[in-house]
Amino acid sequence: MSDVEKIKKLRKLTGAGFKDCNSAIQESNGDLDKAVENLRVKGISKASKKMARVANEGVVAISGNDKKTSVIEVNCETDFVAKNEDFINFVKEISELNNHCDSDNEKLKKTKMKNSKTVDENIVSIIAKIGEKITIGRSKTISHKDSANFTYLHTVVKDNLSKLAVIISLQTKENSDNIHSFGKQLAMHVAASNPIALESSGIDSEILKKEQELITEELKNSGKPDEIVKKISFGKINKFKEDNSLLNQPWVMEPKKKVNEILKELNIPDLKIKDFYRLKIGE
Repeated sequence: MSDVEKIKKLRKLTGAGFKDCNSAIQESNGDLDKAVENLRVKGISKASKKMARVANEGVVAISGNDKKTSVIEVNCETDFVAKNEDFINFVKEISELNNHCDSDNEKLKKTKMKNSKTVDENIVSIIAKIGEKITIGRSKTISHKDSANFTYLHTVVKDNLSKLAVIISLQTKENSDNIHSFGKQLAMHVAASNPIALESSGIDSEILKKEQELITEELKNSGKPDEIVKKISFGKINKFKEDNSLLNQPWVMEPKKKVNEILKELNIPDLKIKDFYRLKIGE
């Protein structure tokens, strides 16, 4: 086998570039197995250097069905790579694996892909091939008894990959066009309005504490009497809770009404918003 044929075979086996394959063949004196090992070691070296970089671009991918749905974020450094075919195929495959792993990140990293290598090993390989830092970010799996899931993708990159994804879980025994329409619209609402919790009582205390600190700082030099400041502060924190709880938000399709009013108007007694999750790349 000529060196050119060996380089072609090595490129097919590893996905590495022509220059790297040529060097590996020369360094291994034409031994393909040694060349593969050399590239693997170099790939790990390249990957470790690139992991120090910032990766705020990438895609989010949705997988599963209306009973069990998962979303995962995979980051890279540039939007150009986020549209790269190798990157897209990699994300598509791990999004399906993520659904099987119930968004258990550690379990996912040890899971084998179609090429019999683990997700972790494939990350090293794709970093070496593409030349950018690639990381697995946040993920979430939603599955509830007697519930149906609905999804929405915003700024679609390809198929089930986008820049923003939402999963909504509605609990009801009814399976009608009204439910499907509401589920889709509610997912779009969450994408646009970005609620923190279903109800104001569900907003994390640390978030409220931070918001209270910001409000206090804002009012500190207002020159108003303490009693007035307390009333303003109380009103602002209540407004924050209302603006960020899904049920109290103005319905994006009809802003004069709130989400809880739309829910009542559907007149489906057992209908409840069971769960939701919104994931935007780099946010």
